[in-house]
Amino acid sequence: MRLQGKLAIVTAAASGMGRAGVERFVREGAQVAAIDIDPAALKALAAEFEGVHTIAADLATEQGALDSIDQGVAALGGADILWAHAGMPGPASVEDLDMTAYRKAIDLNITSAALGAGRVAPHMRKRGGGSIIFTSSISGLVGSMMSPIYSAAKFGVVGLGKSLALALAADGIRVNVVCPGLADTPMKLGFTGRSGDPAEAAANEAKVVGAVPMGRLVKPGEVADAALWLASDEASFVTGVALPVDGGFTAR
Repeated sequence: MRLQGKLAIVTAAASGMGRAGVERFVREGAQVAAIDIDPAALKALAAEFEGVHTIAADLATEQGALDSIDQGVAALGGADILWAHAGMPGPASVEDLDMTAYRKAIDLNITSAALGAGRVAPHMRKRGGGSIIFTSSISGLVGSMMSPIYSAAKFGVVGLGKSLALALAADGIRVNVVCPGLADTPMKLGFTGRSGDPAEAAANEAKVVGAVPMGRLVKPGEVADAALWLASDEASFVTGVALPVDGGFTAR
């Protein structure tokens, strides 16, 4: 098993890609602390995966981001892996920008990642190293017409990951970023269906799929598989990478 004996914290862990990550980390031998804003979804997660520690927290707040990592470390007795996966679409336009929505999107997409990494790094250092994985997006590699604030934040996540890879390499802490394409998850409609019109959502999804050389959306498990590899010793000499999981979208 690739993560035997490892202690892993996963944020936004109760649905979609994060939940798939919990499943894979547990299957590969890790002890897992799962953080999410949805207590009911966490309860269902704990019922399915025995031994997973669940922590309800709002990672868009400073206290929630910091305290949840502290709780995860305390529950596990340390940390070897952090998959900082939390994110949200944010406002669709900068015209008449809703500053409350803007700040929440920035706080959840990038601030929570920075706070989580800063909180967990000393614990990884004590254990001789570790792996931090951030979730960005293809919108962190190329601009997004539909989600400019999300894109700005996710470009920041890529920069944060590359910078921390340099800063933490001497401590044996690897820092990498996964960059999914549009995924078939509950968040999908936050990008394609902002107006609430199902026909518009379907048309937007068709546009995205049409631009993907492999001709489909990414599956949550495919992103989780990438995170699993980056977390494992199979990626022991891999740091500072922004890895697209996008069916070739960014290869153009």
